[in-house]
Amino acid sequence: MFPNKYLERFHMSQKTLAEGPRAGAAATASAEASAKRWWILGVIAIAQLMVVLDATIVNIALPSAQADLGFSDGNRQWVVTAYALAFASLLLLGGRIADLFGRKPAFLVGVVGFAGASALGGASNGFTMLVTARALQGAFGALLAPAALSLLNTTFTNPRDRARAFSVYGAIAGAGGAVGMLLGGVLTDTFDWRWTLYVNLVIAVVAFAGGWVLLGNHRDAANAKLDVPGTVLVAAGLFSLVYGFSNADTHDWGSPLAWGFLIAGGALLTAFAWWQTRAAHPLLPLRILLDRDRAASFLAVLISGAGMFGVFLFLTYYLQLNLGFSPTKTGVAFLPMIGALMVTAQLGTTVLLPRIGPKTIIPLGFAISMGGMAWLTGIDLGSHYAGAVLPQLIVIGVGLGLVMPPAMQLATGGVAAEDAGVASATVNAMQQVGGSIGTALLNTLAASAATDYLSSHDGTSKLVRVQATIESYTTAFWWSAGFFAAGTVIAFLLHRRGVPKQVAGAPVVHM
Repeated sequence: MFPNKYLERFHMSQKTLAEGPRAGAAATASAEASAKRWWILGVIAIAQLMVVLDATIVNIALPSAQADLGFSDGNRQWVVTAYALAFASLLLLGGRIADLFGRKPAFLVGVVGFAGASALGGASNGFTMLVTARALQGAFGALLAPAALSLLNTTFTNPRDRARAFSVYGAIAGAGGAVGMLLGGVLTDTFDWRWTLYVNLVIAVVAFAGGWVLLGNHRDAANAKLDVPGTVLVAAGLFSLVYGFSNADTHDWGSPLAWGFLIAGGALLTAFAWWQTRAAHPLLPLRILLDRDRAASFLAVLISGAGMFGVFLFLTYYLQLNLGFSPTKTGVAFLPMIGALMVTAQLGTTVLLPRIGPKTIIPLGFAISMGGMAWLTGIDLGSHYAGAVLPQLIVIGVGLGLVMPPAMQLATGGVAAEDAGVASATVNAMQQVGGSIGTALLNTLAASAATDYLSSHDGTSKLVRVQATIESYTTAFWWSAGFFAAGTVIAFLLHRRGVPKQVAGAPVVHM
């Protein structure tokens, strides 16, 4: 008889031999799942880029489209507004559809629909066809964007990987507008304005193929029902709000088309909030909004969306009209800002947020952005890009990289799986509404500043007229700095101290 200890060793060795293949197979499966996650991130990033690009890519091509199709200056704004109206008003519905019917079909339908609308717009033979196509782009974008963000939220559950994924997504969301201007300029200069829409077909093919192969379908809210009254109230409310701000931009604040729709939008959204406390299956469960960190993050996305337009819109005017940059060169001029934003997006989500929490990171980002915008007000007639624009753009990019990706991660983190789509839609809605508010307010304030300057100087002088445009730009930059200052205070007051639970487990990555 062998001693007991030898028998024990024999059995242990046999068990190890038997479990070895299983352990190896599990490790291989885990590695494959990890690799698949990053491929999914690539697909989501490509789809999100397509949606974000189209908020700005057509802007640079508008003069060419107007000359080709022969529509008026008054109608020109609707090419941009049609997209914003459909996108903003249908976002929460799109997010809930993704929760109810599955994120994969919502994603794929969104990609195909967006591509089809883009093809329709590129083939436009008149103003009506172009505006219809832009509205359809916005509608399908409202389905695609929340599906993409909720897929990101449910695919990456490990805190460290999730932080890295959101650093990529947030960088695209923050820099996509500048990329859109660059790509719009290149396509318009190289081909013609129609390619600013046709380019989406190329992007959509890649996104659809990747989504079809890589994404799984799971309906986390399959047993819930669509909140029809809530859908109607929020869609009408968001439409009225964005439409009112757009009319304030194209008309004035005293127009009933501005203040009337703004009041109606506020009333409808108030009614929506009340209904959500009564509905059996609310479209936007109030539990999503009642978390302090999440509510603060929604506001951060709203404010950063409003402030960013001070950079993109008015700096584009300055570079092209005052410094004589071509559309392509204007887009290239924004690249340093994009680079800075992407670097600090990675730093903010993977290193700083897991270590010191949002109460320091997000207010710091807003404060840095505020400083960059205030610095940008120093431009004048004799300024050059290298000294008066480039350093400021880098500072603003650094600040926004510390705000948007961490805010987006916190806004969607910790929600129940069945609420992932609508939480993601709320983030997108905040950014879109913020952009609409920023565009309307800053355009109005800038125009008033130029008018006041001309009335107090000799308006017949060419030099005075040019200086009036500079005055309008710097006024917009100061107000953008004010938005970021408000963001600094609000984020500091609302965010909790410490590290949120959904990022607390993230190992600190040393870069």
